[in-house]
Amino acid sequence: MLENLQCYVVGAYEHPTRDAPNKSVVQLHAECAAGALADAGLTKSDVDGYFCVDDVPILTMIDFLNLKVRHCDSTDTGGNSSLLHIAHAAQAIAAGKCNVALVTLAGRPRSEQLLLSAARPDMMWEVPLQYELLDIYALGARRHMYEYGTTSEQLAWIKVAASHHAQHNPHALLRKVVTVEDVLTSPLVSDPLHRLDCCVVSDGGGAVVVTRPEVAKTLKRPLVKVVGAGEAVQGQSAGAVELTASAARHSGAIAFAEAGVRPSDIQYASIYDSFTITVLVALEDLGFCEKGQGGRFVADGNLISGVGRLPFNTDGGGLCSNHPSRGGMTKVIEAVRQLRGEAHPAVQVRGCTLALAHGTGGRMGTRHSSATLILERE
Repeated sequence: MLENLQCYVVGAYEHPTRDAPNKSVVQLHAECAAGALADAGLTKSDVDGYFCVDDVPILTMIDFLNLKVRHCDSTDTGGNSSLLHIAHAAQAIAAGKCNVALVTLAGRPRSEQLLLSAARPDMMWEVPLQYELLDIYALGARRHMYEYGTTSEQLAWIKVAASHHAQHNPHALLRKVVTVEDVLTSPLVSDPLHRLDCCVVSDGGGAVVVTRPEVAKTLKRPLVKVVGAGEAVQGQSAGAVELTASAARHSGAIAFAEAGVRPSDIQYASIYDSFTITVLVALEDLGFCEKGQGGRFVADGNLISGVGRLPFNTDGGGLCSNHPSRGGMTKVIEAVRQLRGEAHPAVQVRGCTLALAHGTGGRMGTRHSSATLILERE
């Protein structure tokens, strides 16, 4: 285990809303912050480090929350930014830059339209092609099918597993249990992906509080330690595009090495699930199965808690519960719930002491990043 990763997640809160037409993003951030601090048994005056994505300028958020911080970070790598923030908070704590780090995430994509900045240099080349985010993932799914024989039925099992878990989450947008046939008969939106292969779009957010050991051990909360963290970026390599592999193979390897554990040791996994193919590729690249074997790995309910070998996204994940523009935060929160034994009894992994949270940011197949955290219950 990497000794300098000495920090604990002591507070976690997920905003219950999925539709917030009358709340601002700033307000959602603030409500998530209050929830996580209350869960930890701390107050704003204890916070000396703050991390959030710069959708709202971080200086604005620090001022709005009236925080007195000596360290802040607004690194934005897309959907997995919150996982990077937790890793960066661990590094800042180890370096003595802060003692109590607050990490918040909020978004309102359900209530307001998301716009891409035309100032981005890649946009002048890609916007004229009129492709959607979905199309890039569909291209990766089709290539995976071509190279490895993966089927739409196998991808559908990922949605089925998420729906089995979402039925127990009162806040999930989609609580109905679906079948493989339901997924395959839902409208084809970008061949080979169907509507039910795609995540929901919701408002909401969440927050976590990360502290140094001396602080964590004074609180009356279960000790959830960050034991491994990895991050990696993958681009188009000057034309050598990889449609069926992700940066998870690098971020995962780093995290596992730091934690001193193997994929087979993981009892629960939170995997970013913007689309079913996102999950399948991540499972392969993280080492839970061989490359090309993801379809077989997820088939027949192997991701369903109490049934399969690797329970995943027991809150329903982005495929069924929520996805407030960046879904990485909720992956960490559900992993913390599992390690604390606070997940819904129907999906709680018995004796869960080691969990993984993984996020994908950007567009897999073009330019994206991966962030992997390994958390342990002491």
